[in-house]
Amino acid sequence: MRVRVFYHDKCFDGTASAALFSRFYRERIQKDAEFIFTGLVHRAGALFDESQFTGDENAIVDFKYSASPKINWWFDHHQSAFLSPKDAENFREDKSGKKFFDPEYKSCTKFLADTTEKVFGFDQKPVAELVSWADIIDGAQYTDAKTAVEMAEPAMKLTMVIEANQDPDFPDKLIPLLATRPLAEIIAEPFVAKLLPPLMERHEKSIDIIRRHSECIDGTIYFDVTGYDLEGYNKFIPYYLHPQSTYSIGLSKSSFRTKVSVGSNPWTKTRPEDMVNLAVICERYGGGGHARVGAISFPTDRADEARRAGKDIVEELRASQRALAARAGKTS
Repeated sequence: MRVRVFYHDKCFDGTASAALFSRFYRERIQKDAEFIFTGLVHRAGALFDESQFTGDENAIVDFKYSASPKINWWFDHHQSAFLSPKDAENFREDKSGKKFFDPEYKSCTKFLADTTEKVFGFDQKPVAELVSWADIIDGAQYTDAKTAVEMAEPAMKLTMVIEANQDPDFPDKLIPLLATRPLAEIIAEPFVAKLLPPLMERHEKSIDIIRRHSECIDGTIYFDVTGYDLEGYNKFIPYYLHPQSTYSIGLSKSSFRTKVSVGSNPWTKTRPEDMVNLAVICERYGGGGHARVGAISFPTDRADEARRAGKDIVEELRASQRALAARAGKTS
């Protein structure tokens, strides 16, 4: 049995979800299954190439829904999981018992672990460390910005490696280890360890670049680093630099897209009920995500459009913060 697993690439939670799915499948579905891992990224235009759905079974984890009949398994937790109402209807009508969705979960890894345990009897205890860190990282559940940015934990170092990876063979070496080994052992593996020193140096430089190019007005950070090779920067750097902030909007560029990242400070003092739903904002521009974090991808030749969208979102969020401050002033 050849199982092709499509997962959210350059993402700790997506990579961990792929590892967890493979362990679950071998333990509860077919012991001798062979896995092929294929990373997916959010980009402008079509997200799926259906000619790649070549497994005897095909699975998608931590990524948007595909209505293709060739997809046998699906697990996701993003609010913006469906590309269209038709896709959402297709999911609701599915009777396979192999497709699952819950946007209340902080991470797909934790959702997958809990769901397979409940439905299929999977034992998640041997991978408790992986599940716990995926939930912390994807749910931004760090104790403070210092923990998120200063990279002391093995999971944080692995996150940095995964997000910066350009080697197509790297995931095939890493994912099986995530399913079976402690994280501290994995970062000591030579193929991982050799990547850490230059990445730590790049990380320090990224802090300096974002410091020089960011501003925080009305609790909302804006920065444009499209002139630098910085996609995959640590998304908590803006809050580390501007702890008084509530939101951040950052523009970055890679070979295949210009990205508008829209996030919220996990340590903000703004009450949850006063926060703006960022997934809804991103969906207006063809993006998506969660209520507290989202993103929009534009083709590289539409960088000006990305910049306009970013500035529009900045003004909308700053206006929401001004209105919130005005209401607080009236009631104080």
